Amino acid sequence: MMTAYFDKISYYLPELTKALTESGIMILLSIIAAIVLGLPLGTAVYLMQKAPTKTNRFFSLFLNGYINIVRSFPFLLLVVALIPFTRYVLGTAFGTYAAALPLSVVAVALYARFTEQVLLEVPEDIIELAQALGSTKRQLIFRFLYVEARSGLVLSLTTVIISMVSYSTVMGVIGGGGIGDFALRYGYQRYEYAVMYTAIVMMILLVSMIQISGSWLAQKINKK
Repeated sequence: MMTAYFDKISYYLPELTKALTESGIMILLSIIAAIVLGLPLGTAVYLMQKAPTKTNRFFSLFLNGYINIVRSFPFLLLVVALIPFTRYVLGTAFGTYAAALPLSVVAVALYARFTEQVLLEVPEDIIELAQALGSTKRQLIFRFLYVEARSGLVLSLTTVIISMVSYSTVMGVIGGGGIGDFALRYGYQRYEYAVMYTAIVMMILLVSMIQISGSWLAQKINKK
């Protein structure tokens, strides 16, 4: 029985390897977008709340609108709705890289909101100390806010990564491939349930490893 199982997995190994690579590309690109765009976006929303001028209120309303709409939008419908935008930006709405774009849009919104929430937990004493020392806006952000909130930011990023792993499993609808598409096409649709459950177990192990690694790193850099 085990021999038959390993023979079956070996037969599908090239497709499984390809699927894992596709999932890795989608998740990696979306996480890069979350860090490069979501982190500063969430920081901007936080800072605008701290200095509620007329201009800041306008931009805060706009940014919060983007974050709230994306986070509340059913993901599969969002993917379909973004097809024209994806085609305009990348020249195609089909494939792994095209699938990474809607994932990135969601990752940016999620991490922006998490960043804002984490920064709101930074004690006011830290802000007052930075102001008393005459810190610039850049110094306030990088030498005080991010240092104080670094553990929470890592945990938030861990949550976003796990969410992207989950979301990436449905990207087969636009030809994104990935491990979820592999489980459906080569497992469920061909009645190869051993293959399907193998893919599911691999996803569970991946999520567990991400959570353990993120929690360990957050605890390691926690200054409290």
